[in-house]
Amino acid sequence: MNFISYNEAKPFLRDTMIIHVVAQGETVASIAEYYNLSVERLALENGISTTEYLAIGETLVILIPEIVYTVQEGDTLNRIATSYNISIMELIRNNPYISERRYIYPGEQLVIKYEGDKIATLSTNGYVYPFVNIDYLKKVLPFLTYLTVYAYYYTATGEVIDINDAEIISTAREYGVAPVMVLTGLVASSEEQIERIHNILTDQNLQDYLINNLISVLDSKDYYGVNITTPYIQPEDRHLYVDFIRKFSARLKAEGYRPFLTLTRSGFELLTNVSYDDMQYDILGDLVDEVIIITYEWGFSYGLPPSIVSFGTIGNVVEYALSLIDPDKLNLGYSTIGYVWKLPYIDGVTVAQAITYTSANDLAREFDAVIHYDEITKSSYFQYYSDSEYIVRFRDARGINEIVKMVPMFGVEGVAIWNVMYFFNEMWLVINSQYDIRKVIPVKALETDEADS
Repeated sequence: MNFISYNEAKPFLRDTMIIHVVAQGETVASIAEYYNLSVERLALENGISTTEYLAIGETLVILIPEIVYTVQEGDTLNRIATSYNISIMELIRNNPYISERRYIYPGEQLVIKYEGDKIATLSTNGYVYPFVNIDYLKKVLPFLTYLTVYAYYYTATGEVIDINDAEIISTAREYGVAPVMVLTGLVASSEEQIERIHNILTDQNLQDYLINNLISVLDSKDYYGVNITTPYIQPEDRHLYVDFIRKFSARLKAEGYRPFLTLTRSGFELLTNVSYDDMQYDILGDLVDEVIIITYEWGFSYGLPPSIVSFGTIGNVVEYALSLIDPDKLNLGYSTIGYVWKLPYIDGVTVAQAITYTSANDLAREFDAVIHYDEITKSSYFQYYSDSEYIVRFRDARGINEIVKMVPMFGVEGVAIWNVMYFFNEMWLVINSQYDIRKVIPVKALETDEADS
């Protein structure tokens, strides 16, 4: 086995991870030289080209390899992983680009280990739609504990609408990722949603019919569990909702499936400090196996951005949840989606456009915009002018790191990510460099063909 040691790297580089904020005049090459890394390695890990023009204020995640293995003819991933006493999933996480192709090649270098020790172990739950690109999915799966498929809808009569998800489920299990179904109501408006849940909560026969239909679908699939989302529930129905979750969870557990529950706090609730104590969150937490708490809306077109909320307020919500729910069950939900607003912003009129992290950076580069970081909300933003003036808000590596740091800080189970429909290089560098990722089901036989010359 050939390996290269970077133990002689600059002393201050021995931290687990560095988030570099691009300054004026810096390039991929100059940043790589400063950190004693190859241009190719820095670009590959951050998902950019070696000649990429960088926007002032954008971030790059810097990791220092400790052991790098040079692939020999006849090598396989299993053989390399076994030789270094690491899992094949860890090998793929350190070199995610190999998920995109069939072969490894003699002479290419694979990172076996990065400098620094892991902080903690956490669970990661990634959400996808059924139309996810399977090749993208394979790149994300090594980083996940759970893959949650959005969504199975139930109708007003208790039917459960099936979806085409067989390949997603089987692929997830190959990578040792537990597939979870989302169950939610098929509605056209919030008013219809309130009425739908009211009808279910007040009709025991309808509840039984819905749960029986759900079990029937589960028995025909290979899901690990079901995540039921909690919509707004009228005060007079909240005790009935607890009773329904009690029945729902008991039936799922009896059939060998794990019940998950998503609890949401809207931007309005965060800003006004409104809470619904009569929801009996403590009892709900006891009834299910995993709880996902969403501290802001996961996606919307109207309204102010969730990133206007002070990060300290989000921390207060987590502390409140911890006073009621076992931290070993609690997962913190966050979004990878940013938004673009045309200015001037008019409440109820201005429609936001969703944007990925990668597209946000591309936009900043295209218009020579300077990216700023808001320490209060832990989000990044910039303005640019095209046909009109626009503002973009999103979370880069700094914001993601602040969210994920709450896992060991509060001792919770992990994070839930909306969504993983694209590969967010910096996010996975932040997580993989600092945390071991928990697996709850075994990895099936996974192998890339032997090194091909």
